[in-house]
Amino acid sequence: MEIDITKAKEQFKKYVQDYDINDDKIRLKVAHIERVAEISETIAKNLNLNEEEIQLAELIGLLHDIGRFEQIRLYHTFMDKDSINHGEFGVKLLFKDGLIRGFIKTDKYDQIIRTAILNHNKSYIQEGLNERELLHSQIIRDADKIDIFAILVSGNKETIWGKENFEQEKISDEIYRQYLEKDRIDYKEIKTPADMLTCHFKYTYDLNFKITKEIIKEKQYIDKLYNRFTFENEETSKRFNKIYELAKENIN
Repeated sequence: MEIDITKAKEQFKKYVQDYDINDDKIRLKVAHIERVAEISETIAKNLNLNEEEIQLAELIGLLHDIGRFEQIRLYHTFMDKDSINHGEFGVKLLFKDGLIRGFIKTDKYDQIIRTAILNHNKSYIQEGLNERELLHSQIIRDADKIDIFAILVSGNKETIWGKENFEQEKISDEIYRQYLEKDRIDYKEIKTPADMLTCHFKYTYDLNFKITKEIIKEKQYIDKLYNRFTFENEETSKRFNKIYELAKENIN
């Protein structure tokens, strides 16, 4: 087996030692990456993939957010729109700066890893991928969303959305329109923390595998996320209820 996932995990632990583990954002991201690697493995096994593909999926899970640590150090935010595209930056670190060879010696899987990481945080998967590139892009996108939901329903609001109290927040007209019309949300149109929350519910429009929906339903992530927020503005409250209803339909 050309992928040694145990050594890759050891390398990951070594890499993050250079960052402040007492920083809530760093600690959150380390735990997220480790869980996404496990979820990627679970999805790959559920799809009855062979051992090589299972380990490749797990490795991509381990590397998908590698750009986050420098993003946090340099910009103190997870918001790509306010800093850098963390997927593209992660690919730069791995393949231009050579970080990848610390995780896997062979370059046999480089194109698949690069493609999956580039596509994991896009609003949609790029066209023209081969079957294997598409599969691993879909796996990492689903695994990432499952754990993001887990974080959203239990994590600190200030750390995630940059704000604790949402009662006075509003959902922008354009973001709401894009959600209702099932458009791909343009992140450049995000104006408020409530807009970002709307984008998180929009994840339910973009799930690739049955097991992903089953996990989200079993964990009741949509209900739990909805119940974390109340809005004083009547129009915003109505919009939020509609967003929730459509997300539930997508999962079911």
